[in-house]
Amino acid sequence: QVQLVESGGGLVQAGGSLRLSCAASGRTFSTYPMAWFRQAPGQERQFVATINWTGGNIAYADSVKGRFTISRDNAKSTVYLQMNSLKPEDTAVYYCAARLVGAFSDSSSQYDYWGQGTQVTVSS
Repeated sequence: QVQLVESGGGLVQAGGSLRLSCAASGRTFSTYPMAWFRQAPGQERQFVATINWTGGNIAYADSVKGRFTISRDNAKSTVYLQMNSLKPEDTAVYYCAARLVGAFSDSSSQYDYWGQGTQVTVSS
């Protein structure tokens, strides 16, 4: 079992920055890949970024590449999403996810555990 708790969401103006955190507990954090997804009202859950267990392999959605940075601190069992140059279209609930078996993935169906989500709202 893995428990995930996101924090760091909020309201920010366009062009601003936020840093999301996701604290994990349960299984040994350093052994599995993590990812961030987001879901806007009326839309399907969308891949944002993923990172393998060492932090050495990372992938981003094209829509956030160059603006968002995913990282992890295995000693703190935490994954981060630094979001810069935010746009109104980034407004969504952001979820972190853990995949216990297999490589990192951009498919939400491959992830086994999810956090409760944190709201990010970007005003224009």
